[in-house]
Amino acid sequence: MPLYETVMQEKPPVVLDIGTAYTKLGFAAEAYPRKIIPTEFISSTNGESKNLFNYENLLEFYDQMVDFLQMIFFKYLLVSPKDRKVVIVENVYGQTVIRETLAKVLFRHYEVASVLYVPSHMIALSTLAVPNGVIVDMGYAETTVMPVFSGVQIMQAFQDQKYGGRDIHEVLKCLLLKEGIDSHLLTEEVLEDIKVRTCFITKLSRAHAYAEKNPPQAPPDVLYPIADKAIITIPGHVREEAFEIFFEENNDRDSLPHLILKAILGCPLDVRRILCENIFVVGGSSIVMGLLPRLKEELQYLVANDKEYQKRLHGDISFKFHKCLGRANIAAWLGASLCASTDLVNSRSLTKEAYMRFERVPDWICLDDNRVNG
Repeated sequence: MPLYETVMQEKPPVVLDIGTAYTKLGFAAEAYPRKIIPTEFISSTNGESKNLFNYENLLEFYDQMVDFLQMIFFKYLLVSPKDRKVVIVENVYGQTVIRETLAKVLFRHYEVASVLYVPSHMIALSTLAVPNGVIVDMGYAETTVMPVFSGVQIMQAFQDQKYGGRDIHEVLKCLLLKEGIDSHLLTEEVLEDIKVRTCFITKLSRAHAYAEKNPPQAPPDVLYPIADKAIITIPGHVREEAFEIFFEENNDRDSLPHLILKAILGCPLDVRRILCENIFVVGGSSIVMGLLPRLKEELQYLVANDKEYQKRLHGDISFKFHKCLGRANIAAWLGASLCASTDLVNSRSLTKEAYMRFERVPDWICLDDNRVNG
């Protein structure tokens, strides 16, 4: 039990951000998560470690969620979940089965008092105390772009693509295998460490030189020790090219700069300039040196050289980026922590009594939950 619970009249809500690769957990009104853990659990049936979202049927997923939340409450947070409020960060376009199963486990198995689902993009923007912005969430499994204006998500302008940290690992592994490095040394943990410690995003001019098969002088190589197994060499061009998957041009125009521009162009004409000047990049894959300068270069280059963007974005457009309060990978959790410390957790949460009565979680896509009375 946290020490401050003894002097507070009400137990602080638990705040969870369950991602594909990592989960952030902590309490309301705290500036940082208590713990960031892999989204894995030790199975109570066979004792093996397994990813939470690797399941074959709903019954198996329910059992895995029970084991995962038990580890969170009793191993890391050291609190009893009974009669406690919980705030969950979720993707508004996430799978319904995930939010339904999570609510069922929390209410029926752990008997929590209430659950509040908060949209990840808008709650991340709330940390800046600004009402407008284009939130770019670069996660492990996907990259999503959501425009927000006057505190309202512009759903029809939402963009996403299935590339993220997992694809960076695959590209990095492929490049290192071409350099003759043994594949058994390149585990997921090693690849992630190499990505974070040695890789960076290069300038636009150097990226064009690589694309034209006229590579410039490569940056220095780096020696990387893998525990007691070996010391491998990370070539300079591998460090520079690993993240180019976000900027690769193709006929589908689905690179990261194109996604941002498509999202902005999907909004009403009179809000586009404001959104261009309020771009907010978050997510674990965004923590890489050189991302924001390169992204600004790419956006300015596309607007200056692409006829479609010139036609639809009138006048001189300036792209500006917000800086995160703290680390970009915890922006959504931090927003949920702030939200959980307000009255919203009392007025907007789904209570245990309401869930037991209807046996379902209200959803914005369901007409029954959004029908206008009268």
